[in-house]
Amino acid sequence: MNASSPPRKQQIPVIVLAGFLGSGKTTLLNHLLRNRAGNRIGVIVNDFGAIEIDAMTVSGQVGSTVSLGNGCLCCAVDASELDTFLETLTGPAARLDVIVIEASGLAEPQELVRMILASENPHIVYGGLVEVVDAAEFDATRERHPEIDRHLAVADLVVLNKTDRAGNEEQTRIQDVIAAAAAPGRPGAAVIRATYGRIDPELLFDPALRPDGEEKARQLTFEDLLRDRSEEEAGEGGHAHHLHAAYDSVSFTADVPMNPRRLMAFLGSRPQGLYRIKGFVDFGVGDRANKYALHAVGRFLRFDPQPWGRGEPRRTQLVLIGSGIAPDALHKELADCRENAAPAPDATQDAAHERSMWGVLRYVQRPDDA
Repeated sequence: MNASSPPRKQQIPVIVLAGFLGSGKTTLLNHLLRNRAGNRIGVIVNDFGAIEIDAMTVSGQVGSTVSLGNGCLCCAVDASELDTFLETLTGPAARLDVIVIEASGLAEPQELVRMILASENPHIVYGGLVEVVDAAEFDATRERHPEIDRHLAVADLVVLNKTDRAGNEEQTRIQDVIAAAAAPGRPGAAVIRATYGRIDPELLFDPALRPDGEEKARQLTFEDLLRDRSEEEAGEGGHAHHLHAAYDSVSFTADVPMNPRRLMAFLGSRPQGLYRIKGFVDFGVGDRANKYALHAVGRFLRFDPQPWGRGEPRRTQLVLIGSGIAPDALHKELADCRENAAPAPDATQDAAHERSMWGVLRYVQRPDDA
């Protein structure tokens, strides 16, 4: 794909959720389903019995699809049927925003990722590998399953779960082990600490990147009522207990186009505590028809060219979410990625810009790759 290619239709991100028995993977999955930030989620698992929604236990067998009653769907599959169920979940009737595949019992995470990347389904796009790790049993898990190092080497985001059962020094040691597991020349996976699998859904999901006009109005869900009630009970001080209270966020806006090479250098050296980047980028000359949706989870990165709306201001708008990050420093680094001045739209500038976009286009899925 080159910078002048037409944008693709919106694709559904497919996130792989992996972790060994006892890590808290299913707890995290149930948490996401209960706190889905307005997203419609498709879940592919190989054991219905572990998925509980609003005190409802779903039971079934391979080959079944069950509606969970909150806009989400659940499929029980084996690896050979993955493409078939992805086809089901990406149908227009499902209207899903994201698909989460629980890797346990299906395949090695790497194999599952390869299957998604090799899928001929044009409606999906790979959304990253999330590995859940038990902080209290990390060494014992590594001894029983030495292949965990291989999983950590390819993970984009690691959820260090059950941190209430491990001291801060132990957690730091585990993070060092995770960083050392990275392949040579690659940064280690971003690590987020959690208890009971409670991570902010915004770290994984993209409600802000939906096409304009979707979900403008919807019925109040049971999830909304639970959230409102818990906030009422918490009172004015309840905000500190919200999931996002543990994270820092940085908002960045630029009315000047971003320099592709500088932005890619920034993205390639982002700090470990920066878990999530989302928003839109204006690269200016050479691609006047498109803005680029940016989706990063841990070290996973994707750009998605989309048409500018009629009358929409041409600007870059990004949100960065992390823990222990330096907001002012990140904001300055992003500001330094701006073009010094808007270049003249002539043929010479177009050619130079297209060459500088090569680094960005490596992370755009081409239509013939879908």
